[in-house]
Amino acid sequence: MGYIRAEEVLPTEVLALVQEFVDGQMLYVPKKDSKRNSWGSVSGTKEHLKCRNAEICADFQNGASIQILAAKYFLSEKSIQRIIRDSKPSK
Repeated sequence: MGYIRAEEVLPTEVLALVQEFVDGQMLYVPKKDSKRNSWGSVSGTKEHLKCRNAEICADFQNGASIQILAAKYFLSEKSIQRIIRDSKPSK
């Protein structure tokens, strides 16, 4: 991530106010909440994990043991148990 010069984008009054707090230092300005992407939405990780977890649940329903699923998906047995538990519809 590159940076831009504050004096090129901020009004003089705003720049003077910012300099009261962070004169000569680098300052990170976060995105507005409305412009943030949710976790995994850009990289596709969220969708990948959703599909993987669905496969784990289907394998479990078809008789695969927790131990077999842990080895197959390179996860701990506790992680497999959590995925199966969390996939059940809540009452």
